[in-house]
Amino acid sequence: MDKRIILALTGASGVLYGRSTLQALAAENVEIWLSISDAARLIVRDELKVNLDERNPDIEKLAGVKGVKYVPPHALDAVIASGSFPVDGMAIVPCSMSTLGAIASGHGTNVIHRAADVALKERRPLVLVPRETPFSAIHLENMLRLARAGATILPASPGFYHGPESVEDLVDFVVSRVLDALGIDNALIRRWGG
Repeated sequence: MDKRIILALTGASGVLYGRSTLQALAAENVEIWLSISDAARLIVRDELKVNLDERNPDIEKLAGVKGVKYVPPHALDAVIASGSFPVDGMAIVPCSMSTLGAIASGHGTNVIHRAADVALKERRPLVLVPRETPFSAIHLENMLRLARAGATILPASPGFYHGPESVEDLVDFVVSRVLDALGIDNALIRRWGG
C-alpha cells in the first residue's frame, strides 16, 4: 500500500459520496482508516438502508471492501488523533456543517474533529466535502477560515462535461476530485479534453 488515508463520514445527506470514496480508495490499494460519526450512522441507515453497529460496523456490508481499519468516533485516544501517526491525508465525505464548524473553531469533541485538526497543524491534505445547500454566511465564513488554514473545500457539486448517464457517474465525478485533492491517481471519470 502506497498511501495511508483517514476517511470520515459525518451527518450530512449524501453518504453515497462517502461510500463511493471508500470503495475508490480501496480500489487504489490505499490503507484506509475510517471513522463514522453517530449522525452519519443514522443517515447510512436512512439513505443506504444499512444498519451499522456503533463500535464495530460491518464495513464490508456498507461498501463491499475488506481490510479497512475502523476507529469509533468517540475514541479520542486513537492513533489517528496524533500528529506522530503518519498519514498522507484526510477526507471527510460528506462533511456536515456541524463538523465543519467544530474543525473551524478548533473545538474537537470526537476523533474526526481531532484528526482533522491534526491534519491542519501538520500541514497534511484535508479535504472537506460539504453537501448541504444553500450555505449560510456562517457556513461560508467557516469554509473560508478552513481554506485559509490549508483545507480543501470541495462541495459535492458534480460537473456535467464528462457526459454522466447515471447517479453513479455524478457521484464518481465528486469522488474523483476528492482523490485528486489527496494526490491519488484515478480513472473514475473522463477528464476534460480526454
